[in-house]
Amino acid sequence: MTFNPHTIELDHPVRPPRLKAGDTIGIAAPSGPFDKPLFETGMDVLRDMGFKVHVPEAVYRREGFLAGPDEERAGVLNALFADPAIHGIVCARGGYGATRVLPYLDWEAIRCHPKVFVGFSDITVLHWALLEKARLATFHGPMGTTLGKAPERFRALLRQAIMFEAPVDLTPPDVTVLTHGEAEGRVVGGNLTLLCHLVGTPYAPHFDGCLLFIEDVAEAPYRLDRMLVQMTLAGCFEGLAGLVLGQFQDCGEVGEIHDVFMRTFGPLGIPVVAGFPIGHGENNATLPIGLIARLTTRPARLAYMTAGTA
Repeated sequence: MTFNPHTIELDHPVRPPRLKAGDTIGIAAPSGPFDKPLFETGMDVLRDMGFKVHVPEAVYRREGFLAGPDEERAGVLNALFADPAIHGIVCARGGYGATRVLPYLDWEAIRCHPKVFVGFSDITVLHWALLEKARLATFHGPMGTTLGKAPERFRALLRQAIMFEAPVDLTPPDVTVLTHGEAEGRVVGGNLTLLCHLVGTPYAPHFDGCLLFIEDVAEAPYRLDRMLVQMTLAGCFEGLAGLVLGQFQDCGEVGEIHDVFMRTFGPLGIPVVAGFPIGHGENNATLPIGLIARLTTRPARLAYMTAGTA
C-alpha cells in the first residue's frame, strides 16, 4: 500500500487501552540485534511489574547489524499488533534499522488494533510513522536492554504512563530555561538524527502547533547544527509551539550545545527548556507521543492534559 505524506492529520490520535497486571507484552526487534544478558534483565523488570512477556523467536535473529531481514522484523511487528493475546509492545533495543521496515508495515491493520508501543532512539521513526500513518499515540521510553539499568523512579514513570489514569506531569530539577514562555500543543519528537533522516521521505516530519522534544548521542555540535539547518530548510519547524531538549550524551560541552539550538530556535520566540531526563541516559522518562501537553518555564514543567492510555 502506498501512502502520500501528511495523508493522516495529527488531530485526535488514538490513545491505546492502558495495560494492567497480568497483560501480555510482546517484544519486537525492529532495529539492531541486542545484548542478551541486558535484555533478559529487562524482561525480568517487566515481569516484576506484573506483566507476562512474549518473545517471538525471530527477535533473536542476527543479520549483520540488523536483527534479521527487513520483512521478517516488520512481520513481527505486524503480528504483535494483530494478535489479540498481545496487549502491548516493547522494543528490545534501538541501534539501526527501523527505517528499513516502514515499507512493510500494515498501517490499516495497526490502526484497527491500537496498543501500547514503547521505545526510543532508532525507534523514533516508528513513533512518528505510527502517529502519522496509523494515528496511534505511542510512548518514548525505556526498552528491553535499558530497563534493567533504569532507576526505580523511571521504571515507575513507565508504569504510570502505560497503566494508570493520571496524566504524565514532569517538573524535573536541574533544567535550564533558554527562552521563557508558555505553550500548548501535541507532544512529538525523539532522536534528532532519526527525525532528520525522515526528511524527503513519505514520512517527513512536520511540527506545526506541536511541542517538540529532541535528544541525541555521540553527535558533535556541528553535526547537530547541520541537521537543524536541513530540517529548517525543509520547513519542519514552521509553526512550532515549544521545544524541550533532553540528553545529549557525548555531544560536546553543554553550553555549546545550547548555543547550537538557540541559533535555530531563539529567533522563533518560543519557550525552550533544556536538560529534561529524556534520551540515552539511565534517567529516561517516559513521554506519550501525540497527546496534548502544556509547557511552562516558571517553573519548567511539561504537563499532559490527559493520560496516555484510554
